[in-house]
Amino acid sequence: MQYLLLIYGDESKFDPSLFPEYMSFTDGIKKSGHYIGGNPLQSVKTATSVRMRDGKAAVTDGPFAETREQLGGYYLIEAAHLDEATAIAARIPGAKIGTIEVRPIMPMHPPS
Repeated sequence: MQYLLLIYGDESKFDPSLFPEYMSFTDGIKKSGHYIGGNPLQSVKTATSVRMRDGKAAVTDGPFAETREQLGGYYLIEAAHLDEATAIAARIPGAKIGTIEVRPIMPMHPPS
């Protein structure tokens, strides 16, 4: 099953010294066969939100919500079950200073 591991933290407190740990973690899950994809995101200052209201798009600068933690990146992994996915998430360096949200992917099959 595929899981999305969403990395949340206070971007003003991001510690650049974690970068080598991220590289090592990523290499490890690539070697183990769990890695499907992933990327860090640019600053929340670059975010744009789109909402449809009464048939009109409302486009605003900034993230969806004001929170203490912002989405900073993600990994898409393959794991046998939730316990395996959460064990992998716990090894993400950002878990030391933020939150990792683990979400199963809902398969979208093309119509038959």
